[in-house]
Amino acid sequence: MSAAGLRCPGCGSSNIVDDDLYCQAQLVCVDCGSVVSEGTLADDPVGGTDVSYSRTTEMTRKPCLNLIKGLERVKEICRILRVSSEIEDLALTHFRQAYEHESFINVTLQRKELLAGCCVFVSCRQRDWPITLGTISCLLNADQTLVGGVYQNMMKILNIQAPFINVTDVIEAHVQEYKISTQHVPEELAEDSKVLSKRAVALVELAGDSWIVTGRKPLPIMMAATYLAWQSLNPNKHRLRLSLDKFCQLAKVQKRKPATTRITELKEVLCKLGRELPWVREPVTQNDVVPLVGDILEHRHTLLTRALRTHERAMEADCTQTFALNSLTEEVAPSQISESRNQTANASSVVQPCPNTRGENQEGDGDENHQSEDPEPNWGKRVLFAPPCVLHAKMRRVERPVQNVTGDEEISDSEIDSYIRSPQEVRDFAQMQKMASCSDSGKS
Repeated sequence: MSAAGLRCPGCGSSNIVDDDLYCQAQLVCVDCGSVVSEGTLADDPVGGTDVSYSRTTEMTRKPCLNLIKGLERVKEICRILRVSSEIEDLALTHFRQAYEHESFINVTLQRKELLAGCCVFVSCRQRDWPITLGTISCLLNADQTLVGGVYQNMMKILNIQAPFINVTDVIEAHVQEYKISTQHVPEELAEDSKVLSKRAVALVELAGDSWIVTGRKPLPIMMAATYLAWQSLNPNKHRLRLSLDKFCQLAKVQKRKPATTRITELKEVLCKLGRELPWVREPVTQNDVVPLVGDILEHRHTLLTRALRTHERAMEADCTQTFALNSLTEEVAPSQISESRNQTANASSVVQPCPNTRGENQEGDGDENHQSEDPEPNWGKRVLFAPPCVLHAKMRRVERPVQNVTGDEEISDSEIDSYIRSPQEVRDFAQMQKMASCSDSGKS
């Protein structure tokens, strides 16, 4: 509207101005305050008045670019895992709910990407789809500890719970990733996934009974169990000479570096149980234990009991032998003490010390021997099976007590010798004093 050429009908004044009242423009007389003309919505500009977005009453906002990218990332992960449409829709819902929370709205793009993977993970768990957190970490190429932190935070924010899954379902899903059917590999290398899963589950259960899985990541253990199960089901020359690297290349899966160590640990346990088989007369080693895996798994509970009893008898015999050697040392003449100690030392290097014998020696030796004795050996070496954190325990730094120096301490002979000058040092010192005295007399 334009106020040019208009006059107030009340007072006849031409002092008329535009007055914006909310979203509607009006012409008002300045002298008397009368409204000369009211504007209409049709008279407003095409773009409307300049009002900020925060002052509008719009209820439907357009999603931001990061939210759109996060939803697309959720769909990509679902396509890679080939989950059902129900799981995909549930993951998208979880992502929208968690993204709008203040804990995830102002975080880095990396944590938002991890949030997408965690939403897929919890959706799979809620719909009984077997999957591990390590698989999600591998797809996201991120640290599993960081993914676990985002997962715990998301579960707390959404106030949801994910049910625990059975290890059998996880291993079956893991084995299906290996392309070792008759359609992919030759017949002598092919294996049925169901039969392979059953053997791999039995190996994982054996690893659990022998403390191998304690504190370990699941994927390397499942890979090691799958590899040994595949070899033991048909232990022909083609399978036995195939290493883990070539097996992973054959099955078209990515190798896990810790899986090699898990294979060695599993073979050590299988060897300990294989020696208890009554029909096996030859010593069992890691090179020939694979053909015995089927028999070991079939009777693993009985073999575990027999192996523990055999180990206990061996430990009792070692303790008796060590106690007898210590008794002989106390009874021999002083001239033979050194020889007996050497024999005892050689025996102790092969046999683990008995705890009772150590306790008796500590009580009889006194404070001096107690300070100079060796530290307590790792108790995991004295048992047949022990957790990895015990077998490979970290050495703890022992802080020595601070001694108060009073000046009355005895000085050892080696320390006294360090203060005595050699003949050459005496000559050098005398020559230095002579030169110093000559220089002083010249100055005077």
